Amino acid sequence: MDILEKVGLIEKPPTKEVVTHDELIELFKTNSSPKHYIGLEISGFLHLGSLISTGFKINDFIKAGVKCTVFLADWHTLINDKLGGDWDIITKVSKYYQNAFNLVCPNAEIVLGSKLYEEKTEYWTDLIKFTKHMSLARTMRTLTIMGRSENEEKIELAKLLYPPMQAVDIHYLDVDIAHAGMDQRKIHMLVREIFPKMKWKVPVAVHHKLLPGLSKPADINNSQTLEKMSKSDPNSGIFVHNSDDEIKKKINKAWCEEANTQNNPLLEIARTIIFHEFNEMNVERPEKFGGNISYIDYNQLETDFAEKKLHPGDLKQTVGSYLIKIISPIREKLNLSEELHEIIQKNN
Repeated sequence: MDILEKVGLIEKPPTKEVVTHDELIELFKTNSSPKHYIGLEISGFLHLGSLISTGFKINDFIKAGVKCTVFLADWHTLINDKLGGDWDIITKVSKYYQNAFNLVCPNAEIVLGSKLYEEKTEYWTDLIKFTKHMSLARTMRTLTIMGRSENEEKIELAKLLYPPMQAVDIHYLDVDIAHAGMDQRKIHMLVREIFPKMKWKVPVAVHHKLLPGLSKPADINNSQTLEKMSKSDPNSGIFVHNSDDEIKKKINKAWCEEANTQNNPLLEIARTIIFHEFNEMNVERPEKFGGNISYIDYNQLETDFAEKKLHPGDLKQTVGSYLIKIISPIREKLNLSEELHEIIQKNN
């Protein structure tokens, strides 16, 4: 595989931007197996966005010869009050996350934050040095990466440590490519600004588009206000533990306005998940409604939907069927005890 093919894999949907494209090309010219990282808080049940879409994107990196790391940020989870801020629960749920990513991304390395900090005792020294380059105002602006508002009046001091810790994680994992959803962009820009001052290696930043929730967005024409699929809202997304019937019901209830391709969650699922795993998407429908049709290209699917050649009902039925093919094998292998299911549900 040549360099442009590798870059093409990394820039494949749902990737939204690479900072920068030229730097990524130069990286592959000097390093055929660069190191990658994506960090995840350990919180609720894993879903189509947090596990499947993210996992498929990680697999693109792996196919391109990149050494991938999934960083399970247990300390960050505690700081951000996820899972009730209970360390014992966080530890138990982190094993569930580890098992899930081992299933979807078997060639990625899983690293726990707490283990990294135990092994790298100088981490805390460098964290303090890093914060010397951050103003309080800049730190407050980066709080959006943890779902917090920069205008919060009452905030624990510990939460202000979250952004610099996330940045220093990147250095201590010796990362060449920092990967995250678009909601984490601010921290990568901070890294690219401060790492040169620390004489640390500056990573290429790759950001993927977040998978939207299934509900109708408040402003369907504004992608900036689009609600992402959420672990805390069972109606907003497809979870990996949903039964086949639950998947069908959720897809049937999903917002899918006829001919509207703007921020359409089902089209986005087709583009980034179904076409990622399948070479074609077969729509089965009665002859009186046009008969069966196969799509080998997402753009044609979108065009037909925009021109009302593909009805929302047919799109829903097809997306639901393909999601079941993708999710069922994962659900069957990912054992989740009743105890752990109750713990996550209670602390979601």
